[in-house]
Amino acid sequence: MKAYYCIILFLLNISLQHGQETPPIATYPPEIYGADNQNWSIAQTDNNFIYVANNKGLLEYNGETWQLYESPNGKTRSVNVIDNIVYTGSYREFGYWANNTLGTKNYHSISQELNIQFLEDEEFWNIISVDDWVLFQSLKRIYAWNKTNDSYFTIKSDSVIYKIFKIKETIYFQSVKEGLFKIENGKSKLVSDNTIFKNNYLVNLFSFNNEILAQTEENGFYILNSKNELNKWMIPANELLSELSIYRSSRLQDGSYVLGTRSNGIIHLSHEGELKYVLNVSNGLLNNSIHDVFEDAENNIWLALENGLNCVNINSPFSIYHDKEGQLGTVYASTIHKGLLYLGTNQGLFYKPLNSKVFKLKFIKGTEGPVWSLFNYQNTLFCGHNLGTFIINNGSIDKKIEINGTWKLTSSLKNPNILVQGNYDGLSVLENKNGNWFLRNTIDGFKVSSRFFEIQDNKIFVNHENKGVFKIAINEDFTKAISVTKEPSIDKGDYSSLVKYNNNILYSYKEGIYKYRPNEKHFIKDTIISELFKKLEFTSGKLIINNNNGNLWCFSKNKLNYISPGKLSSDLKINSIPFPETLPHALTGYENISKLSDNKFLIGTSGGFIILDLDKPRNSSYDISINSIILSDIKNNKINLLEINKDGNFINTHNNIEFNFCVPEYNKYLNTEYQYQLKGFYPNWSEWSKTPKIFFKNLPHGTYEFNVRAKIGNNLSANVSHYKFTIAKPWYLSNIMIIAYSIGAILLVFITHSFYKRYYKNQRENLMRKTARELELKELENRQQLMRFNNEKLRQDIDNKSRELGISTMSIIKKNELLSSIKKELQNIKDASQLKSVINIIDKNLNNTDDWNLFEEAFNNADKDFLKKIKSLHPELTTNDLRLCTYLRLNLSSKEIAPLLNISPRSVEVKRYRLRKKMKLAHESSLTDYILEI
Repeated sequence: MKAYYCIILFLLNISLQHGQETPPIATYPPEIYGADNQNWSIAQTDNNFIYVANNKGLLEYNGETWQLYESPNGKTRSVNVIDNIVYTGSYREFGYWANNTLGTKNYHSISQELNIQFLEDEEFWNIISVDDWVLFQSLKRIYAWNKTNDSYFTIKSDSVIYKIFKIKETIYFQSVKEGLFKIENGKSKLVSDNTIFKNNYLVNLFSFNNEILAQTEENGFYILNSKNELNKWMIPANELLSELSIYRSSRLQDGSYVLGTRSNGIIHLSHEGELKYVLNVSNGLLNNSIHDVFEDAENNIWLALENGLNCVNINSPFSIYHDKEGQLGTVYASTIHKGLLYLGTNQGLFYKPLNSKVFKLKFIKGTEGPVWSLFNYQNTLFCGHNLGTFIINNGSIDKKIEINGTWKLTSSLKNPNILVQGNYDGLSVLENKNGNWFLRNTIDGFKVSSRFFEIQDNKIFVNHENKGVFKIAINEDFTKAISVTKEPSIDKGDYSSLVKYNNNILYSYKEGIYKYRPNEKHFIKDTIISELFKKLEFTSGKLIINNNNGNLWCFSKNKLNYISPGKLSSDLKINSIPFPETLPHALTGYENISKLSDNKFLIGTSGGFIILDLDKPRNSSYDISINSIILSDIKNNKINLLEINKDGNFINTHNNIEFNFCVPEYNKYLNTEYQYQLKGFYPNWSEWSKTPKIFFKNLPHGTYEFNVRAKIGNNLSANVSHYKFTIAKPWYLSNIMIIAYSIGAILLVFITHSFYKRYYKNQRENLMRKTARELELKELENRQQLMRFNNEKLRQDIDNKSRELGISTMSIIKKNELLSSIKKELQNIKDASQLKSVINIIDKNLNNTDDWNLFEEAFNNADKDFLKKIKSLHPELTTNDLRLCTYLRLNLSSKEIAPLLNISPRSVEVKRYRLRKKMKLAHESSLTDYILEI
């Protein structure tokens, strides 16, 4: 038993142990598709949707989303698409799934309609069709149902019916322990009872050169000829197949075979029976137990597993070697030399035979450390290494040239026996003498690390990411730098590079690709070559040339671009290959690609390498479809799914709509992006997005057309899927309401007219009344004007009288002052006896009441109410007090009042004091102010 298992492990894991490039494998674990672990069968409809028989029901996959339709009787064991209708078989149940108008499926039970009485625990494991019949196979019976007349018949067997097969419209089945049968006229007929058929389980039957190729579970392939003779199919893989247990198999469109084992993954054989590769858990599968193998319309291989699903892109242009154990590391360089493929990595130099499908990468001892470049020159392989320069021959080191790190080597052009190499510390020269290469000299005058450099016309151009591009003039024997200048016409840039293509020096960085013009002696942007990458897609300026006149490669975001020379002209052709971020990539700035054959290239990655086959990419045509349309109301409550093939008419509150769309494309490394427009709302196409749905919220009323298209890799979808719908106007904008609004408007106009008519009538009457009132007011104003004139005349009279009063007062004051002065002078005469009579006359004139009466009369004319007011306020005032008040009313000072009263100013102050007391004025109040305010 130990030896048996060792053989199996050896045969199945030989590719892993020696290294194997595998096609891309897409994985779908249960948590992705949302159903049970076990999957049993796979089929595909005309729209390329994938259907899977799962323990929980029927799985549908459209390339973007998974949908589970639960089986009415639990576990679904088989699925097949016949005339684009999905048929399934499960526990004591079989039927079909029909599309409804909402883009989903409804189940119709055939067995219930036929009222079939099943055996105990009967399950259906295979479904095939022939003519108008659909056959459902359990382990004991085959039920044949006629789609046309809805009739059926049953094929029974005393032993287990293991599987059922179809070859050229003939149905075969194996009855275990009995042999191989076919169905004719509704009856089973023995084809062969050979012991191989009786004692071995049959996996599959294939048409093979007008004979039958029978595959057994554990004994490989046999050919059944027209004489019913059974012979072993002698193929190289027989030894391997004899040690395996095969459960399912499929012959692909290219004639090769994919065998699904019970516990060892899948085996891919050529049409001649040679082993192509093995896929199992160790190199990408989710599980080693294969329940079904199915080839889809694009030749992808789908695997139904014990735990999950896999899709193998066997026709992908990419095959991948992934260094899971980390022994290889990051691949920096690769080349072919003397039939060997060399890989330079960060861990050293490896090699293998180029054409060996099963190989083991061998490490070349002494090359530990980073390998920066591999240069094949005059049938000699040079290895640029961190430790210097190695000369490699037949998988070993012939010679080591000591130098501080070699980036790159190139020929000097003029002398074939001289190579220039860029090192960590500048530039150096190797020379060949008598077939022996040695370090001749370092170039003096330049000590900058020279990873990217090229030679043209005795000048060396060196690019340094952080310092820019140097132009170095070299002497004839390459020993000394005559001059070193920094190129001013271009800027330095991260991830920039410098190459020589078609005898032109090219400098590449994020702003584009620049070509050196020797005549102008500076760099100018080359607009044609710069189309290799867009600025927004820039990831690295590293340019790679396969050979002097070959392709010029450049890596950008999600693309691998290259320029190839025209076959019939010198025009350059720019090509682009989808190279998404999900593919393994190299370290940025260290991208590399080398030519293996005419259209095969090796791309180094950070964990192995990729083989690119340019013969495999196809510009396939893909259709995009709208899967479902979900309507919701203004509160975002889901209303229902809509019929996708019928224009929609929605009420105004149902104005939230979600579109789900897809492209049924299953290439792992082919990105699908979507672009949409909503005519009537968004007239322009949106930006490209990977999201397969869009939600429009709170759309206004109107008519819309939703359009969506896809971009698969570099190709647009063959169609634009669309859906038209209308959102009704709100109730207040409905036709009835518009009629109501019109009637209301007419009524409003009529009412408004009546109102304005009445209004203007009232306005006219008001205007007439206003005019009459204005006339009255005008007349009143005239009267008032006349009164004002009279008042003005009276005021002038008063002013005149006041002026006369003032003059009179001042005259009395002057007169009294004069009399007082005369009296005083007379009194000063010594003999005044004779003058006494004169003095009496003067006193009489000073105390003359006539002056007062005259003054009082003039004062009353000027201020007739004052004496009345003050008498009413202070009835206790005497005549002298009133006279004092009158003088104070005229705002006369005590000095001015004294002559009028024929007293001294001091006496006037006394009188003022007594008057204050009679009027009971406060101490802080002014007597004059009080009198003036009365």
